[in-house]
Amino acid sequence: MTDAGEKEAPPSNLNNVSHMRNAVLFEGPERGQRLSRFWILLSLASTIAAAGIVADSTAAVIGAMIVAPMMLPIQGTMLSTVLGDRVNLIRSIILVASGAAAAIAIGFLVGMLVTNDVVAATNAQVAGRVHPGLIDLLAALATGVVGSFALIRRDISDTLPGVAIAISLVPPLVVAGLTLESGATEESLGALLLFVTNVASILATGVVVMALFKIQRSLRADTQSGVAKVAQRKTALVISAMLVVVAIPLTISSITTGTNTVRENTIRAITDQWASEADWDLVTVDTRLNQVLVRVTGPLPAPDTKELAARIAASDIDPTVVEVELVPSHSVILDKPETSTN
Repeated sequence: MTDAGEKEAPPSNLNNVSHMRNAVLFEGPERGQRLSRFWILLSLASTIAAAGIVADSTAAVIGAMIVAPMMLPIQGTMLSTVLGDRVNLIRSIILVASGAAAAIAIGFLVGMLVTNDVVAATNAQVAGRVHPGLIDLLAALATGVVGSFALIRRDISDTLPGVAIAISLVPPLVVAGLTLESGATEESLGALLLFVTNVASILATGVVVMALFKIQRSLRADTQSGVAKVAQRKTALVISAMLVVVAIPLTISSITTGTNTVRENTIRAITDQWASEADWDLVTVDTRLNQVLVRVTGPLPAPDTKELAARIAASDIDPTVVEVELVPSHSVILDKPETSTN
């Protein structure tokens, strides 16, 4: 039994507020050392991510996710919001913004060193990060919950490396820089949207998880001034609005992606049948900027594309959005080379 005026001790598997502050906030006598470590790791992680994306190497990109320290200032923003710590809130937001700008700049610089454009059409790592949808928001929300639990509870803190891999922070920023340098502004904005989605998800789920664990209530009432409480409420509203705002383009992107997929599948089926009737083969069907590119190959003479257009129109698809690339092929069986005799 405890006296009425005493607070119950928190469960042993929970980190206290002091431990959480030390884990994600850049304050105290070691602030300079923590900041230098942050910038060194961020620069290295961005460089690794850029090299991995250019080389289309999944292993390198995963390595960059583990090294990247971007989770710290984002969680610092979340914790500062819950605690009503205005100084650390501003400090963490500045770190998130400046770190994001640095990662984009490194991606842009690496893109200048590459001969070919690094865009979705030629790179799978880019393609997976420039068209985020609602499923990415769902994954980010779930990962944000795990990250918050790992910060609060000692018994699941070992999951942080997995959280770093699951939540994509630095790679989308690097992709934004690479595609911006390549002139693909729309893809750059898409990658930036993915980053903002992940940030908003971490902040929103973190505030909710902190509330569920009553982190704020564990503080004494006199530690929070009225101004801090007002700032806390305003920041929470901004985070909620941020989550709603990113959900709008993600919804539009999901609908567009679904529509394009249905259209591609229909065109693929029609083209495959049309090509096979002429002894040609369908190679690829891709959508780029609302234009469907179809590539077929086979022996001359080339089949009549008017018949293909008529079939596509009959399926309620505008044939003018379809571009067909005919690639003639000619097969030759090599003769056995003659051997000279002396």
